[in-house]
Amino acid sequence: MPDMTPVQAASLWSGLLVLLMVLLSIRVVMARRSHRVLLGDGGVAQVTLAGRVFGNAAEYIPAGIGALALLALLGMPALAIHIIGGLLFTGRLVHAISLSDKRPTAGRILGMALTFIALIGAGAMLVVHAFV
Repeated sequence: MPDMTPVQAASLWSGLLVLLMVLLSIRVVMARRSHRVLLGDGGVAQVTLAGRVFGNAAEYIPAGIGALALLALLGMPALAIHIIGGLLFTGRLVHAISLSDKRPTAGRILGMALTFIALIGAGAMLVVHAFV
């Protein structure tokens, strides 16, 4: 990564996370259109799965983006923000790709582990720096 400010680092990872959510949302729209489902999942497994993959990302990504923004505002080093953002993005991407299997796969487990590491790390940094 070129030299970036903390705000630029947070912007990079937040932008990538937003684009991932848009991509996952498009997958829901495409599944609904191909199965002619107007609302919900219409009882179609493919639409249900696409919706669940998007929903799972929507449960974790907003908290991560908020944490990245606050870390940048606190002036955390860009490297720390890159680590948090990279872990979160990789975790969400791996999890989304792996979620197509109904069983807990190594990819799903790895994706969640990376997501939790990123969010716990960001949360801990935010709490510590609230008192500094």
